Amino acid sequence: MGERMLKARLPEIGVSSAGLGALVGHEADADAAKAAKEFGVDLGGHSARLFNAEIGAAHGLILAMEPSHRAEIVQRWPQLSGRTMLFDQWTGGKGISDPYRKPLAFHRQVRDQIFAAAAAWADQLSLRG
Repeated sequence: MGERMLKARLPEIGVSSAGLGALVGHEADADAAKAAKEFGVDLGGHSARLFNAEIGAAHGLILAMEPSHRAEIVQRWPQLSGRTMLFDQWTGGKGISDPYRKPLAFHRQVRDQIFAAAAAWADQLSLRG
């Protein structure tokens, strides 16, 4: 969801997603897709992949959803520490919880957090670009 929301706001920047515990090859969770669609965001065609050093090296900025994710990335790949930040860096910096297997209402809360955080990143990156 974060990937698609950032792509919509920053079409000129390459954005991709990967997870530390991704179910490789799986499509987006049905409730996540429904919550995203309510905001006009289509998650169709998503295929989960695992984050690794190569993916990290290919990107100038890595956005982690939770502080524990950022800490794991920095621990496993210290060379990525300077470019790994929280997705909600500009909207609180406390992290955005994983809604997987949670009720649709929780997916909607997370969607709203991701939407606000993506807008804030788009503003920040546009100022720097």
